[in-house]
Amino acid sequence: MLDLATYTPRLKGEYESKIRAAMKEEFGLKNDMMIPKIEKIVINMGVGEATKDTKKVKQAAEELTLIAGQKAVMTKAKKSIAGFRVREEMPLGCKVTLRGTRMYEFLDRLINVALPRVRDFRGVKPSFDGRGNFAMGLKEQIVFPEIDFDKVDEVLGMDIIIVTTTNDDAQAKSLLKHFNMPFSA
Repeated sequence: MLDLATYTPRLKGEYESKIRAAMKEEFGLKNDMMIPKIEKIVINMGVGEATKDTKKVKQAAEELTLIAGQKAVMTKAKKSIAGFRVREEMPLGCKVTLRGTRMYEFLDRLINVALPRVRDFRGVKPSFDGRGNFAMGLKEQIVFPEIDFDKVDEVLGMDIIIVTTTNDDAQAKSLLKHFNMPFSA
């Protein structure tokens, strides 16, 4: 059985052994604490059909739990909006925040397994927020091997936000390139 106390994910080991030194040299950083690192990954699934059928949110949460390896949290409406048929506290989606070992494991599966399975994949569009955080969207949750294609009722998309410790988009992009994120030209 796997001992999580001594287990180090492949990407975390690669970050500590190679990527940190490369980033320090590339940007001329004098202090090791200035070297950018990934702080957390937030995965969000909004379920548009939730207003008609609340079971779809539960199904999405179960699938997100399988993908992330951590229990997903339901996101609920803050206000009632009559035009959208949304009532306050109505479940509308789910999200999960990954840190540490699970974060590196998810990033590894995203880059090396899920993205290559995307149909007509030509790379990820670099989408940074000006503070060193990267956001991307996937149109289908079925690109992850944890999801059984036969049991999927509806194909749902998801937003993936990678939060880094740097405030510079260039450093964040370089960090993700070192992790082999397949950016488009």
